[in-house]
Amino acid sequence: MTDTDKTPRVTLLMRAEALAARGALALLRRLGPVRASNVGGAVCRIIGPRLPVSRVADANLRLAMPELDQAARRAVIRDVWDNLGRTVGEFPHLAALPRDPASGPGWDVVGAEHLAAQAARGGPVVFMSGHIGNWEMLPPGVAHHGLPFASFYRAAGNPLVDAMIRGLRDAAMGQSVPMFAKGARGARGALAHIARGGRLGMLVDQKMNDGIEARLFGHPAMTAPALAAMALRYRCPVIPGYVERLGPARLRIHVEPPMDLPDSGDRQADILALTQAVNDRLESWIRARPGSWLWLHRRWPKHLRP
Repeated sequence: MTDTDKTPRVTLLMRAEALAARGALALLRRLGPVRASNVGGAVCRIIGPRLPVSRVADANLRLAMPELDQAARRAVIRDVWDNLGRTVGEFPHLAALPRDPASGPGWDVVGAEHLAAQAARGGPVVFMSGHIGNWEMLPPGVAHHGLPFASFYRAAGNPLVDAMIRGLRDAAMGQSVPMFAKGARGARGALAHIARGGRLGMLVDQKMNDGIEARLFGHPAMTAPALAAMALRYRCPVIPGYVERLGPARLRIHVEPPMDLPDSGDRQADILALTQAVNDRLESWIRARPGSWLWLHRRWPKHLRP
C-alpha cells in the first residue's frame, strides 16, 4: 500500500506542465538512450553552472574538499550538472537498457554475489546509497536479481507529472512497489514494512535538520538516523551500493558486502556508530568521483559554509 499525502487539486497550470512533460519524454524516447543522455548532459552543462544553486555546490566543495582550487571546483560543478542532465535524459530508457552489453548503452553489476546471497537468505534488508551517478538505475538493477525494494519518496507537486515519474519507475522495476512519503507517517510505514520482512532502499546523503549529528568530510552534518534505527532494531543487513557512470547511458552498479552492525548494548551509541559508518562509506565513494555526487544540497550547517 502506498503512503502518500493528499493529492492536490489539478489546476490548468498543472495540466499545461504535464503536457510539456509528456512532450519532453516523447522527445527523449525518440532520441534513444545515448543521444538523450548526451542532450541532457549538454543542456545542463551549459545552464547549470550559471544558476544560483551552483554557489551552494561551490561552498560545499570549499568546505568538504579545501584542497581543490577554483578551477578544480568549477570542473566538479560542471560534471555534477552533466551527470544530472544525463540522469534525466536516461530516465525514460532505463526499462529497456540491456544487461551486460558488449559495448554501447546498458548496465552491469560488480558485487552481484552479495545480491544473490541476500536473495537466498531472504528476510528484511536495507539497501543504502546516495545521489551518485545515475541513482535511478539502482532499483531496477537490484530488482533484476529478484530483490525489488520499497523506498522513500518525495512526490512532485504536480500530481500528473508525479504519476508519469512513478510510471517510469514502475516500468523500470517491472512491477509496482510500495513508496513511503518522507516524514513521520512514511517512517512508520517503512518500519512496518521492514517488520514484515520487506526490503527497503534509502538514499541517505541529504541533510535532515531534526536528525542526529554525524560527520561527513570531517564536519558535523545532521543525518537521518532512520536507517540505523531500523537495521539495529531488526538486525537486518545493510547492503551499500552506488552507480558509476561509464559513459552515455552506460552504467555500472557497485554492490558491497553488508555492513557490520554494532551491538554494544547502548542503543543510541549504536545508532550513532552505524550512522557514522554510513556517512564514511558515502564519503569514500564521493571522494573517488567528486563530480558524480549531487553537491547542490545544503548538506552542512550554514555557519560552517565559507
